[in-house]
Amino acid sequence: MEARPVDPRPLPAPDDVSGFFWNAAAEHRLVLQRCASCSNLQYPPEVCCQRCQAEEFEPAEMTGRGVIYSYAVVDRPLHAGFVDALPYVVALVELAEQPGLRILTNLVDVPEGTEVRCGMPVEVTYEDRGSITLPQFRLSGARR
Repeated sequence: MEARPVDPRPLPAPDDVSGFFWNAAAEHRLVLQRCASCSNLQYPPEVCCQRCQAEEFEPAEMTGRGVIYSYAVVDRPLHAGFVDALPYVVALVELAEQPGLRILTNLVDVPEGTEVRCGMPVEVTYEDRGSITLPQFRLSGARR
């Protein structure tokens, strides 16, 4: 019996609400929604403000800096496309622009032997994956 090839990693599917986010990511920019009514920043993109339910937004470019709020080390694949990436770190990053503004992401380029901890400073980096670019985070100062 022939071995089946490993499935590729699933990719996000941009839509009318999130398209601006993915277009900015393709330019290696982290852009979120800012409510035109109350100035609340939010992620993920939604049709209305999480704070005041207004439906008008303006794009807001983030610095890409933040801290690890929470994280998990994944050592079992949740999808066949991630087998070769094991183990990997999924992190909830609190962005510098607003308390409570958090983005769920991968933590990449973690130097071997580094113990990841909550509160560690991180910065955005980008993985170009063909038709889409994924914003991810790395420890501040870590380079590929």
